[in-house]
Order: sequence, then structure tokens, then C-alpha cells
Amino acid sequence: QLQLVESGGGLVQPGGSLRLSCAASGFTLAEYTIGWFRQAPGKEREGVSCITRSGHFTKYAGVVKGRFTISRDNPKNTVYLQMNSLKPEDTAVYYCAAVFTPRRDITTVTACSSTDFGSWGQGTQVLVSS
Repeated sequence: QLQLVESGGGLVQPGGSLRLSCAASGFTLAEYTIGWFRQAPGKEREGVSCITRSGHFTKYAGVVKGRFTISRDNPKNTVYLQMNSLKPEDTAVYYCAAVFTPRRDITTVTACSSTDFGSWGQGTQVLVSS
């Protein structure tokens, strides 16, 4: 059974850093495009970053570009989101999601749309506050 478990969230001061992890089980991570999404209270879920199966192509939302870095370790079945220079507006529940894609597919990453992803974790809370 495909399962995604996020961890690494918490309370951090503005300007601080966190690294989120998404541990996958029940499937071969290397065959899936992975995305990180977030949802703040009262707002719709939005795409943060996506990464291709190989990790060679990535996509970032404009509001996090230059501050967040997505990466993956397929042998360890884990995807990461390094978040630096955090701002109060980054406060949200962060979710990782997976979708099976063909080997050279970059369309899914380019779009980085939640509607393309069928498997989701439970989320991890990130609170940026002084």
C-alpha cells in the first residue's frame, strides 16, 4: 500500500530554517514524480515545489524560489524540502504527494498542480512566528 509520511515541521522564528522529509513506503519512489504543497488557514492548497523521478528537473513557486530547495534520495525512498529564510507567510500545513509518471516526463513537474497528484501524506505543520 502506497504511503507517504511527512516530518520535520514545527515552530521557527522568521529567518530560520526547517527541513521537511517525506518518507515513502509501499512503492518504488524512483518511478514517481513528487510534489510539496501547502495549505494555510482559509486558503486553497498551493504548489510549493515539484521534482522529477530522477531529480534532474525541479519547479518552484515564485514566492519560495531562492529560499526553498527540493531534493530526493531514491535509494532511501525519501524526498526533502529544505526551507531557508522562512517568513510568517510560509505558515501552513505542508503535504507531499506522489504520482506515477513515465521516465522522461517533465510535464507534471512543470505544472506542479495538486490535481495531477493522486497520493498524499497527512501533512506536517510549519509555523513561522516570533
